[in-house]
Amino acid sequence: MSTALTATPISQDAIAGLAELIEASGTPDKLINQGLCGRFHNRAALNIDGEAGISVFKSQSFALPFRMEMMERHPQGSQAFLPMQEGEYLVVLAEDKDGAPHDPRAFVAGAGQGVNIGRNVWHGVLCPLSDPGLFMVVDRVTDGPNLEEHWFDTPYTVEPVTEPASTGLA
Repeated sequence: MSTALTATPISQDAIAGLAELIEASGTPDKLINQGLCGRFHNRAALNIDGEAGISVFKSQSFALPFRMEMMERHPQGSQAFLPMQEGEYLVVLAEDKDGAPHDPRAFVAGAGQGVNIGRNVWHGVLCPLSDPGLFMVVDRVTDGPNLEEHWFDTPYTVEPVTEPASTGLA
């Protein structure tokens, strides 16, 4: 048996306080390169004890529904996931309650949308919904413990958002 969780489209308002959405939306903050390039300035803040680095992750892809048995967090720093592919990926975030994830929420992020998950925020594993599952990740690269896992007694099943049936009326 599992608990159902519906994945909805990601937005900054929906993930506020847990993560930052990194995307080129709205009007650029600055124009550079003789006005040919818009700079969307400082879209996320790194919060890391130790050295920050840029790594590349290549993950096997997953499909919805997805069985989520575990969430993790990183007490020593934030983690920014920046897709290097077209396609969507699943982001599951939860607040902490008594040292465990509480009330997880699931989102689908698309091409051109990165996510900077806050320090010590519970999140699901990297979960690309298409191949090749290639991401640039900016996070803490200093040696030492920086991972906590929580395994659920009852896993969650993350379902895709379903569109209401069309009535055929205009």
